[in-house]
Amino acid sequence: MSVTLKFIGHATFVVDADGTKIVIDPFFAPDNPAAPADATPDSVDADFIIVSHGHGDHIAHAVEIAKRTGAMVISNFEIVSWLANQGVEKTHPLHIGGGNSFPFGRVKLTIAHHGSGLPDGSYGGNPAGILINFNDGTDVYFAGDTALTYDMRLIGEAGGVDVAALPIGDNFTMGPDDAVIAAQFVKAKQVIPIHYNTWPYIEQDPQAFARKLQEETGIECRILAPGESLTV
Repeated sequence: MSVTLKFIGHATFVVDADGTKIVIDPFFAPDNPAAPADATPDSVDADFIIVSHGHGDHIAHAVEIAKRTGAMVISNFEIVSWLANQGVEKTHPLHIGGGNSFPFGRVKLTIAHHGSGLPDGSYGGNPAGILINFNDGTDVYFAGDTALTYDMRLIGEAGGVDVAALPIGDNFTMGPDDAVIAAQFVKAKQVIPIHYNTWPYIEQDPQAFARKLQEETGIECRILAPGESLTV
């Protein structure tokens, strides 16, 4: 089994876990200015969709993709209830600290310090990070939009992760300095920087972050351009 992470841009990934397609935080072109022009909602296949929180740049195309593909959407109780009211038929509610096993592996929601209001102003519950323990033993942490939290150390104490997708944009999330600490907290073998350079508020130099991460921790940084993939 192999796990391939295709970065769409901003914080969106399409994961291929031995043929099972999982979309993380669906935000595609043309709404996502960081995404390749051909990475549109109707271009993606999905068996599962996982949503970290309710902000539009993470949930924008969840309804559209779920209705077209029949994918199951995994998120917190408030978000999946909202999605069900939008006509999404297959959902699975989780909440912070809880997990469940799916055909591709186990999904657990982790603490994230952020907001989670839905696009229409509805309450989106608590924001979350996403920890996936794939069936082949690969562990991936999608931090979502979050500040640095001391709770991240618990992920490291449980054995760490093969890949951590960490926001570095600052302003709305942790910035590069805190992301370096987060990478150490979760004992990541590799880090993919996310949530940067989509808009002026979150402009960052990922190469500078990669150098800082390597120099201070020895952890490898994999900077993925939108459309590029990493196979773990």
